[in-house]
Amino acid sequence: SLSEDKVWTTVYHDLQMQTSVGGNSLEKLPVLQLNYSATMDQISAITSSAEYCEQFISYSCKMSRLLNTPEGNPYTWWVGKANEKHYYWGGSGPGIQKCACGIERNCTDPKYYCNCDADYKQWRKDTGMLSYKEHLPVSQVVVGDVDRPGSEAKISVGPVRCQGDRNYWNAASFVTSSSYLHFSTFQGETSADISFYFKTSASDGVFLENLGNTDFIKLELKSATEVSFSFDVGNGPVEIVVRSPNQLNDDQWHRVNAERNVKQASLQVDQLPLEVRKAPTEGHTRLELYSQLYVGAAGGQRGFLGCIRSLRMNGVTLDLEERAKVTPGVKPGCSGHCTSYGMYCANGGKCVEKYNGYSCDCSKTAYDGPFCIKDVGAFFEEGMWLRYNFHSPGTSMKDLVSRTLLSSADPEITAPDLNLNKEEVSFSFSTTKSPCVLLYISSYTQDFMAVLVKPSGNLQIRYSLGGTKEPYNIDVDHRNMANGQPHTVNITRNGRDIVLQLDHYPPTSYSLPAASDIQFNSPKALFLGKVI
Repeated sequence: SLSEDKVWTTVYHDLQMQTSVGGNSLEKLPVLQLNYSATMDQISAITSSAEYCEQFISYSCKMSRLLNTPEGNPYTWWVGKANEKHYYWGGSGPGIQKCACGIERNCTDPKYYCNCDADYKQWRKDTGMLSYKEHLPVSQVVVGDVDRPGSEAKISVGPVRCQGDRNYWNAASFVTSSSYLHFSTFQGETSADISFYFKTSASDGVFLENLGNTDFIKLELKSATEVSFSFDVGNGPVEIVVRSPNQLNDDQWHRVNAERNVKQASLQVDQLPLEVRKAPTEGHTRLELYSQLYVGAAGGQRGFLGCIRSLRMNGVTLDLEERAKVTPGVKPGCSGHCTSYGMYCANGGKCVEKYNGYSCDCSKTAYDGPFCIKDVGAFFEEGMWLRYNFHSPGTSMKDLVSRTLLSSADPEITAPDLNLNKEEVSFSFSTTKSPCVLLYISSYTQDFMAVLVKPSGNLQIRYSLGGTKEPYNIDVDHRNMANGQPHTVNITRNGRDIVLQLDHYPPTSYSLPAASDIQFNSPKALFLGKVI
């Protein structure tokens, strides 16, 4: 069956591919305007509900510099959503003034971070995907460096393409048959379009119901092989039933789509044939409802046991998850796969249930990829450093690192209330340079911790927690760590006891001197690559 994951929504614009600027072209205006086939509000609705969006952008150049790397002000920029200017290019990300070749380290001239910035007399190009969806779509490209004799550039911008529905996994599990969620009255007077997925091992139950005085609308699982859509708009009750050749209570997901308008009503389950019922030519056409909309049960009838997800009513996805959090007998999300496969999420990744499986949430780990085993890393050129400010407990590492990368001028974030009796630090690195500082943790007090490579290439760990004149040093001699090979370091401290594990060698235990404090007071910031 077609998996809904693979559907792309594409929005086109009117800018020709390879639009020329400068040179002998008539386009003297260096501002290229893109007009889309949808309004900005419509595009915004698409990008915000998608899992992922991208837009291709390409700059072909002959003696025309693009971002003016490594240090200069960009010659060319693009304008995205909300009229914001952006100075990064395809294949790169916000706040990083590099083209794709600069990130992949394969620019024609390694002194520059874009192919075009080398200012060659031959044609070169910088291309890639813009995939930070909060900035899309591109509405203008402003080209700067085409006013010298012989300067020429060609710009291409692809359509905006979005994939995946963030609400696709919005689910609730009904664990008792009397439990239900309620939402405000369904406004479906002249047309109703309702779709959702369910999975259950029960043989019957009400999916949803909304009542009026005599009017009503209801969807239910009548038996293990029957789904029913019934309603009354004032001409007496109408019921449409789809019978499935296979059991529907097989604990697999099944899709239900029910529609009603003034002409007809229809019901479809999975890929089974559509059941249609024409409306009477005379009579009432308006569905008048007053009660709240009940999901997962209805007045006095046996409710639904199992999961419902991605419930859309007239184009709006109901937030089952939020409502389930505050409703007894209903749990947010849908359990199942994580109990069997949760152990595949490595390095402290969290298992998240999905439609036909599970995924791993790696946001609280230092890893990425489907199973949280792909290293997240950066290449540090000499003199480059990264600072990460400790927040109060409860803020995730990744939010902060990305925020630190985007603006190094973050206001001081204070968390002096944080005092550590124990901590665990683990990371991997490779370097050929010694001496160097790998990691340094500062504090609002005199306390600090550092991991460095000594001039000899040996690793040293320093702890200074107060109470002693000199920091406590752990020296790992007879091992050259500056040999360009990847090395893994794990340091676990619990009070006075420190355990160090290097690469695959057996762990070694150390102990802070008796005079030393055992509390790391008020950590302030973590520096990678250099101490400021």
